[in-house]
Amino acid sequence: MAMNRQQKRMLQKQGQLGADGAPAPRKRPAPQAPRPARSRDERTGPVQFLREVRGELRKVAWPTRPEVINYSVIVLITVVVLTAYIATLDFAFGEAVFKLFER
Repeated sequence: MAMNRQQKRMLQKQGQLGADGAPAPRKRPAPQAPRPARSRDERTGPVQFLREVRGELRKVAWPTRPEVINYSVIVLITVVVLTAYIATLDFAFGEAVFKLFER
Protein backbone atom coordinates (compact mmCIF):
# COMPACT_ATOMS: atom_id res chain seq x y z
CA MET A 1 0.00 0.00 0.00
CA ALA A 2 1.58 3.27 -1.08
CA MET A 3 1.47 5.96 1.59
CA ASN A 4 2.95 9.38 1.85
CA ARG A 5 4.85 10.65 4.90
CA GLN A 6 1.83 12.40 6.35
CA GLN A 7 -0.27 9.23 6.25
CA LYS A 8 2.55 7.20 7.82
CA ARG A 9 2.97 9.72 10.65
CA MET A 10 -0.75 9.76 11.30
CA LEU A 11 -0.93 5.96 11.40
CA GLN A 12 2.11 5.82 13.72
CA LYS A 13 0.45 8.31 16.08
CA GLN A 14 -2.66 6.16 16.08
CA GLY A 15 -0.58 3.07 16.83
CA GLN A 16 -1.46 1.29 13.61
CA LEU A 17 2.10 1.38 12.26
CA GLY A 18 5.36 0.63 14.02
CA ALA A 19 8.45 2.86 13.93
CA ASP A 20 9.79 0.88 10.96
CA GLY A 21 6.57 1.33 8.97
CA ALA A 22 5.35 -2.23 9.42
CA PRO A 23 1.80 -2.79 10.63
CA ALA A 24 1.67 -2.85 14.39
CA PRO A 25 0.07 -5.83 16.12
CA ARG A 26 -3.46 -5.14 17.15
CA LYS A 27 -4.04 -4.67 20.83
CA ARG A 28 -7.27 -5.56 22.48
CA PRO A 29 -8.88 -2.56 24.05
CA ALA A 30 -9.07 -2.67 27.83
CA PRO A 31 -12.58 -3.34 29.07
CA GLN A 32 -14.21 -0.17 30.25
CA ALA A 33 -15.70 0.06 33.67
CA PRO A 34 -19.45 0.60 33.60
CA ARG A 35 -20.49 4.16 34.21
CA PRO A 36 -22.27 4.77 37.46
CA ALA A 37 -25.81 5.94 37.03
CA ARG A 38 -26.13 9.68 37.47
CA SER A 39 -28.27 10.65 40.36
CA ARG A 40 -30.27 13.83 40.75
CA ASP A 41 -27.61 15.22 43.13
CA GLU A 42 -25.01 15.36 40.31
CA ARG A 43 -27.08 17.69 38.14
CA THR A 44 -25.81 21.16 37.47
CA GLY A 45 -27.83 23.98 38.94
CA PRO A 46 -29.00 26.97 36.91
CA VAL A 47 -26.31 29.29 38.32
CA GLN A 48 -23.50 26.83 37.53
CA PHE A 49 -24.99 26.25 34.09
CA LEU A 50 -24.99 29.98 33.34
CA ARG A 51 -21.38 30.29 34.56
CA GLU A 52 -20.33 27.50 32.20
CA VAL A 53 -22.26 29.01 29.30
CA ARG A 54 -20.60 32.36 29.90
CA GLY A 55 -17.18 30.71 30.04
CA GLU A 56 -17.80 28.88 26.76
CA LEU A 57 -19.03 32.04 25.05
CA ARG A 58 -15.79 33.77 26.01
CA LYS A 59 -13.93 31.15 23.95
CA VAL A 60 -15.95 31.91 20.81
CA ALA A 61 -14.10 33.77 18.06
CA TRP A 62 -16.65 36.52 17.40
CA PRO A 63 -16.51 38.26 14.01
CA THR A 64 -15.56 41.92 13.85
CA ARG A 65 -18.04 44.56 12.76
CA PRO A 66 -16.56 44.90 9.24
CA GLU A 67 -16.71 41.11 8.80
CA VAL A 68 -20.39 41.06 9.79
CA ILE A 69 -21.14 43.90 7.36
CA ASN A 70 -19.25 42.15 4.52
CA TYR A 71 -20.99 38.83 5.15
CA SER A 72 -24.39 40.54 5.33
CA VAL A 73 -23.83 42.33 2.03
CA ILE A 74 -22.75 39.08 0.38
CA VAL A 75 -25.87 37.31 1.66
CA LEU A 76 -28.19 40.11 0.49
CA ILE A 77 -26.62 40.21 -2.97
CA THR A 78 -26.89 36.42 -3.25
CA VAL A 79 -30.56 36.51 -2.21
CA VAL A 80 -31.37 39.24 -4.76
CA VAL A 81 -29.56 37.41 -7.59
CA LEU A 82 -31.17 34.05 -6.83
CA THR A 83 -34.62 35.65 -6.46
CA ALA A 84 -34.25 37.35 -9.84
CA TYR A 85 -33.06 34.08 -11.40
CA ILE A 86 -36.00 32.09 -10.02
CA ALA A 87 -38.48 34.82 -10.97
CA THR A 88 -37.12 34.84 -14.54
CA LEU A 89 -37.39 31.05 -14.78
CA ASP A 90 -40.92 31.16 -13.36
CA PHE A 91 -41.97 33.80 -15.87
CA ALA A 92 -40.36 31.94 -18.79
CA PHE A 93 -41.88 28.59 -17.91
CA GLY A 94 -45.27 30.20 -17.26
CA GLU A 95 -45.26 31.88 -20.67
CA ALA A 96 -44.16 28.62 -22.28
CA VAL A 97 -47.02 26.71 -20.67
CA PHE A 98 -49.56 29.40 -21.66
CA LYS A 99 -48.24 29.38 -25.24
CA LEU A 100 -48.33 25.58 -25.28
CA PHE A 101 -52.00 25.53 -24.28
CA GLU A 102 -52.84 28.70 -26.30
CA ARG A 103 -54.55 30.89 -23.77
